[in-house]
Parts: sequence; structure tokens; C-alpha cells
Amino acid sequence: MTLPLPSLEQIAMIADQRPAQPLDFAIIGNGRVAALLDRSARIVWWCFPRFDGDPVFSHLLAGNEEKGFTDIVVEGAVRTRSGYLRNTAIVETTIEDEHGNGVRIIDFAPRYPRFERMLHPAQIIRRIEPIGLPRVKIRVRPTFNYGQPRPAQVVGSNHIRFSGGDLTLRLTTDAPLSYIVHETSFALSRPVTLVFGPDESLEAAADTVSREALERTRDYWTSWVRGLAIPLDWQTDVIRAAITLQLCTFDETGAIVAAHTTSIPEAPGTQRTWDYRYCWLRDAYFVIMALNRLGATQTMESYLDYITTLVIGAKGVLKPVYGIVHDQPLDESVAEHLSGFLGMGPVRVGNQAAEQQQHDSYGSIILGVSQMFIDQRLPRMGDEALFRRLEVLGYHALRVVQEPDAGLWEYRGRKRVHTHSATMCWVSLDRLARIAQILGLAEDAAQWRQNADRLRKEILSRAWSDKAGAFAGALDHDELDACVLLLPELGLISADDPRFTKTLDVVGRELGRNGFMLRYTNDDFGAAETSFLACQFWYIDALTAAGRVEQAREMLSDLLSRRNAFGILSEDIHPSTGQLWGNLPQTYSMAGIVNSCMNLSRSWAEAWPRSPAPEPGVTSNV
Repeated sequence: MTLPLPSLEQIAMIADQRPAQPLDFAIIGNGRVAALLDRSARIVWWCFPRFDGDPVFSHLLAGNEEKGFTDIVVEGAVRTRSGYLRNTAIVETTIEDEHGNGVRIIDFAPRYPRFERMLHPAQIIRRIEPIGLPRVKIRVRPTFNYGQPRPAQVVGSNHIRFSGGDLTLRLTTDAPLSYIVHETSFALSRPVTLVFGPDESLEAAADTVSREALERTRDYWTSWVRGLAIPLDWQTDVIRAAITLQLCTFDETGAIVAAHTTSIPEAPGTQRTWDYRYCWLRDAYFVIMALNRLGATQTMESYLDYITTLVIGAKGVLKPVYGIVHDQPLDESVAEHLSGFLGMGPVRVGNQAAEQQQHDSYGSIILGVSQMFIDQRLPRMGDEALFRRLEVLGYHALRVVQEPDAGLWEYRGRKRVHTHSATMCWVSLDRLARIAQILGLAEDAAQWRQNADRLRKEILSRAWSDKAGAFAGALDHDELDACVLLLPELGLISADDPRFTKTLDVVGRELGRNGFMLRYTNDDFGAAETSFLACQFWYIDALTAAGRVEQAREMLSDLLSRRNAFGILSEDIHPSTGQLWGNLPQTYSMAGIVNSCMNLSRSWAEAWPRSPAPEPGVTSNV
């Protein structure tokens, strides 16, 4: 007897509803591991045993090579449907032949409370249930050491052990092992379970383990969603974005990865391929603020633990990006055994950005930690001792604000005093002044306020370009940059200030392409080809703040229609083709969905139209 689950008609996002995308992948995960699967339930990416590990399923970046995946081949298949079970991170796929025989595949990573702690093993589970009597083939082709195929394998009584380098992956299953080893087609007459994970025995039969894990994981996600303070409008969109953001949080340390993939190019045929499986301080701040607006405070608490550790160990100097375990090196190299997404390499491991100077990091840290001084929901509030730690970062921000850096976009061939970096240094000083005031430290508050006001005046003067008629991307320069759209949100200037409204018009006109926003016009690699989706959300939010609500709502609705088949956005979109590019799921983009929807939604009081007032002399019987 199979576990009852919602039918496909109850699934929130059906793949057939959206046009095909090169990046039509769903994500499953549990706070330790995450995997990507396509619309036919082929698992094409899974880093093991954690987010930044070796991709034992690496087909996403294998080009035309048939390696690094697991899938179910249904003989004579003609129909495939796939989508998330409502309000969960569980994916259901049905594959059928022309006679209606086929399979129902359920994929998930276990996550639920057990023994007074959260259970989230380095495991993914696949349940395969027959529809009629299909003939199927189960294929399992892992790789090790970033793309080296055909690892050593040992077949046990109910498992297959795959080994390569220092890793061992174990598949425990109640399916016929010989059929899997030889990729033999067979008649599927009963449900079977595949459990991928560490080289450890299961505590019960695979079917029993998967049934319990599926039910309890579904209960976990539906309960988690029930606690979200979602907006009235775009509810399912915000819920999917929130779940996706939660899947990007590494539970052990609280770090939040920018994306779960590496080296999906920003545009077709480009060398812009980067590894995003790490924690960028600026990206993580936007994620935390988005989840915090929804009431997901536990994620914020975990991230605050992570960055508090950074503050204590930083001694005033911050990197822009850290590993999910903060002291691990991120040296950049190329994976020679993977040809890249659609053959577009190189595939990079690690990220050189960790070596760069990006002065916005100080503001990102202090913005994040400042929540500890104002949010009464937190079990541990900020105190003077933590403030003194933050002051060290503030003094360093004050020292470096006039020094050129690589900027928000991590230019590898030039340095300037970027407007965004300078603004985030101002944010450091401004928030320290506010924190000191909250703590009753009057002299400290006055000192930080004086420094902040002086820096604010200088930024607004030097960032303004008479030639461009707008705030520029760097002080004393004229080139436009979409990051100036964040100035009101960060508090440097009011959204109705004439200088900002002019900037909004100029940036929209000069950086807009077919309704999408470029980050800038040129960088080290030449002219930008695709639109950075976070900039689109910044533009929408800036329009909203400036009172241009209808225009903002139209752009938001259009942008939501550009998501992939599973409601997920990557980093970039091509303004001509509408195809998604870049690593995914991109936390910047998914946080943008939450923030923009929250900003533009009607209030819950508007959920129902008001009843007409009763006529004089008529008594209501409500």
C-alpha cells in the first residue's frame, strides 16, 4: 500500500504550464545536501556529502557525456509531468507510455525533527511506484573527483557501494541489484526505493525508511510554510521562493550559499563561469532580510551565529565571500573532466573573489548583526560587548572607504571607489550610531553619527555625474551601474529626492534592454549580454518606493512568468530570448521575489471586497 499523497492536480507548480528553459531544474534538499533534477526526474547535480562537496551527480556540467546522473527510463514513454508537492521541497514526476503504463517518482531529501534535534542526513531518497505494469530501466552513473566516471563499485546484499578518491557513496535499495548494475530493463510490479547516501546501513528496510521519511519530511515543510507571514498577493510565488531560500542555508554553521551550482555561464558561449557554492556576505544579507520579513527567524538566528564567528575572528579585515565552514580556503581551479553546461566551460572550483578587496562587506556584516539589537523575537539580544566587536569593523570601513576596490560586481581587471562600496561603508557608520543610541552610549553615538553624516555628504556629491544626469557607479566617474538603485533602501537618500528620481529614469533608459535591466554596460570581459535578475527586482522596488506602483506591478508579473518550470530563477536572463542563464537557484533572485511581492502586495484587509453600506432603515442580520 503506497503512502497517500496529493495528486498532480494538487501540485502547486506543473512543468507543462511554462515554456521549456535550458535551466528547467527543480531543487530538493535538507540543509546539508541539495540536488537538481530535470523535468523527466533525471538527477543531474548532487554535491556530496555537503553543499560544497564533490558532485557525485555531475551531468549538469558534463556536456554531451552520459555520466554523472541517475534516472528511470520507461520503455515507450510519451508523457512526462513533474512538479513540487504543494508547500514542500518534494518533487513528484509521472512518466507514462501510450497505454497509460508508467511510474510515479517521488524525490526528496529527508528533513524532520527527531530525538529533539533536526535530522538532515547527507541523503536523497527516490521512491518509484508503478502505474499499471511498466517496463523500466534504473540507471545510476555517479562520478568522483569532479567528473571522473565509472568509479569502483561493490555489490552487497541490498546495496551498491561506489568509491572514488576519498569518497564512498552507498545506494541502498529493494530494487533488483543486478538490474541496476547491468542497466537491464524489467517489469516494475511493486514500489521500489533508492536511498543514496554515506556508506552506512539503514536502520530498517528501505521501503520502511522511505515511507516514514517522506511523511515526516512533508509534514515538516507544510508546518514550516504555515508559520510564514506571506503577503496576500503572489502567495504561491512567495512560498516557493521562501522554500528555495531555506534550501540554500547550511544548517551546521548558518552559512547561506549564493547558489547550489558552479559554472553555469552568465550568457551563452561566455567565459563568465563562477563557483557560487559559498557564502557571499552581501547575498546572505538580502536572503536573511527576505526570510525575516516572512517571519522565518530561526534562519536569521543561525546566520547571525555564522557572522558573529566571522566578526570575532576578523580583526577588522573582512573577505567578501567565505566557505560554508568559514576558515576553509576557496582557491580557484578548473575541473578538467567536466566540459561545462551544454559544453560551455570552463568549470571552476573555488572562487578568486575571496582574494579581492570588496569594501561593502563591512556594511553587510553590520546590517545583519544590527538585527540583534532591535528584534525582540531573538532569544539572545546584542549587548555592548558585541557592539565593541562591530566597532572594529566600523573603524576599518572608515579607513578603506576612499580606497579603490573590486566592487559589487567583482571586477577582476580594475579598481575604483565604487558608489555601492562607499555607501555600504556609510551604512556601517550609520548603523553603529543607531546601535550606540539604543544601548545608551551617547558619546559613541555622536561620534559615529558625525562620521556617517560627513561621509554621506561626500558620497552624494562625488557619486553624482552631471554628464550622466544620475548617480554613477563609482565616485568621480560617469559610468552607470544598476546598484545605485539600492541607495534609498540602504537609507542614503530618499526615493522621492529629485536626484534619485532622475537616476531612476536614466538607469531605466540606458541600462534597460527589452524590459530587463543590465548591471552595467562593460566590464573586464566586454559588453554585458544578459540581464542580472537581482537588478530587475531592485528596479521594481525603486519604482515602488518612488510611487510608480502600476509600472512596478506589471514588471513584477512579467518577471514571475519568466521563472523555470518549477518556479525557480537563476542569476541572469537573456533580454532577447528570455532564456535563463547563470547559477541556480540564485538566492539574490529568489530574495528579490519575496521582497518585491511583499512591497507591492495588497494588505490582507483587502482580501474581500467591502460589503455595501446598508440602506437607511435596513438592519443587518450578520
